Amino acid sequence: MSNVEAHPAEVLCRSEGLPGPDSACADGVPVELITSREVPLGGPRAMLVRRTLPQRQRSLIGAWCFVDHFGPSDVRDTGGMDVAPHPHTGLQTVSWLFEGAVAHIDSGGGVGTVLPGEINLMTAGTGICHSETSTDGTTTLHGVQLWLALPDAVRNSLGRAFEHFEPQPVALDGGTALVFIGSLLGEDSPVSVYSPLVGAELRLEAGAVLDLPVDAAFEHGLLVDSGDVALEGVALTPGTLGYTGIGSERLRIANTGTGPARLILIGGEPFEEEIVMWWNFIGRDSDEIAQYRAQWQEEDDRFGRVEGYVGHGGPGRDPDGRSRLPAPTLPNVRMRARKNPPPHVQDSSTNSDTRSGS
Repeated sequence: MSNVEAHPAEVLCRSEGLPGPDSACADGVPVELITSREVPLGGPRAMLVRRTLPQRQRSLIGAWCFVDHFGPSDVRDTGGMDVAPHPHTGLQTVSWLFEGAVAHIDSGGGVGTVLPGEINLMTAGTGICHSETSTDGTTTLHGVQLWLALPDAVRNSLGRAFEHFEPQPVALDGGTALVFIGSLLGEDSPVSVYSPLVGAELRLEAGAVLDLPVDAAFEHGLLVDSGDVALEGVALTPGTLGYTGIGSERLRIANTGTGPARLILIGGEPFEEEIVMWWNFIGRDSDEIAQYRAQWQEEDDRFGRVEGYVGHGGPGRDPDGRSRLPAPTLPNVRMRARKNPPPHVQDSSTNSDTRSGS
């Protein structure tokens, strides 16, 4: 997945920063609402994605540092997904679809088709590049694309890797779960991650109420794809991410509507390292980011090459006629720190979208 913004903001994330209250309260777990912003995903008829992370309000949930939610989109109107070869450093990408199919090719030799209900995880390590295009048979595209920040201990030693896993449904009271990263409900995903994490799709039938056991050492985010959902009594609209801090052993999730609901749960132990995010790179300071950009522009071997990309604009082309995405211009100033709040829900004095449920 690429961040194709022409003027991407720089982000330096920290685990400490703004003051916040304890996560426990008498009438339920507090919930912080993180709303999305729309971002075009390349091309003259760009498909819009709804981005909830990173935000000024909060940049990370565990090591989850990037959350894009898209569709359902008719590819006849949007042109579908066509992202020419682009680079990544210091992260893992997670592709998870609800509808449609996306062809993936990367410079580590990974070639595959992303299908609904199957996780495709790409590890960038020191550097990788890849392309993503919706397949010719796709009429509707719908899903999420996520990033995981790699810890400093491994980011410069990991090579390029591509993993695939199809989780089996886990029965819930009034629904099912698909656990694609980490452990939840007695299910374990075998894909390789490098900090304690969880990721799952939850489906709830109309009227179902789920008391979900979770790791109290994790902070969590619940993204609503569809349906009328309440987290700890707080209503979440589709495209909104409900955040809960550490200290909770269960989360109450209710489908308050008359139809089915689908959600994405992410979580992990607070990521305590400072990271700089800019465009498709994660580093530790401005100098690293500038080095990565220069190496990508110079077609350095750090990133390798994608062989076989065929975009919707013609062989080896994206809709704008490029065979690889050029990096945007760097800011004219050194990238400055953006503080991530501690792993607790912010109170109303720091965030007007904080609520306590019942």
